[in-house]
Amino acid sequence: MKKGLVLKVVGKFYTVLDEKDNTWVCVLKGKLRLEENKSTNPVVVGDWVLFEPIADKEGVIVEALERKNYVVRKSVNLSKQQHIIAANIDCAYLVVTLIYPETNYEFIDRYLVTCEAYRVPAALILNKCDLYEQLREQVAEFENIYRLAGYKVFKTSAKTGEGIQELKQSLKGKINLVSGNSGVGKSSLINALQPGLNLKVQEISYVHFKGKHTTTFSQMFALDFGGYIIDTPGIKGFSFVNIEKKELFHFFPEILSRTPQCKYYNCTHTTEPDCAVKNAVINGEIHEIRYRNYVHMFYDEDEKHRVAY
Repeated sequence: MKKGLVLKVVGKFYTVLDEKDNTWVCVLKGKLRLEENKSTNPVVVGDWVLFEPIADKEGVIVEALERKNYVVRKSVNLSKQQHIIAANIDCAYLVVTLIYPETNYEFIDRYLVTCEAYRVPAALILNKCDLYEQLREQVAEFENIYRLAGYKVFKTSAKTGEGIQELKQSLKGKINLVSGNSGVGKSSLINALQPGLNLKVQEISYVHFKGKHTTTFSQMFALDFGGYIIDTPGIKGFSFVNIEKKELFHFFPEILSRTPQCKYYNCTHTTEPDCAVKNAVINGEIHEIRYRNYVHMFYDEDEKHRVAY
């Protein structure tokens, strides 16, 4: 029996790195596949597993070890199931862009809520900054929205190299998940962080200003400067898994911190009087875009809504 880290999942095959840095191609034991029927993928990139060698560098995964955290969303095709994007993450980075394409703010906040709910530290990467010379006010507003919420924002350009060294320092020595809509330059950014990977890059469609999928499965890569980066397919939408509306405010840090100051102990921060959260919005301490998205999610109780940009 060997212990290993799952680096890649393609179909029914799992690439696993053992404790001696040897890679194995594994399949799942049948019992393990049947035990986890709520998820489309019982074993994911970032999982630590136990496997039995059956041939030269081939094995069978018999157990997935307990995860410290993971990022999950509802399966797009099978709404009753969940799709786990990656597990055991030190930091999840969402790559966003202001134009070509424009990342929707509610999509960003849904991603951040999920990270908070599943105990995954998160940060934002504002990419393609070489295109924002005429958008300085929008850049400043974006930074302000998420600074008030307590999130770090990295400003980068894979084309000019802006922000790459600062981002490397943040990634160093950690297991890092990188996600985003198609077209935000995620693959180009990873190529800039780790030259030599040569991840496939495609131009966005200038007819619809949307990206094309270049990554078709999740994969973890070792970084020369220490740590790992998990590249994921572009995400079109993000629907919650197991987040009750009455608990939603727990996953907006700036709202949660002000909740004890509300008049009512069960304040939902929507219609109640003497609400400290609504007062903070009026005073500019909580950004109105974040609050608006909170309210929209709160009333979207059936979670039928999916943001698809």
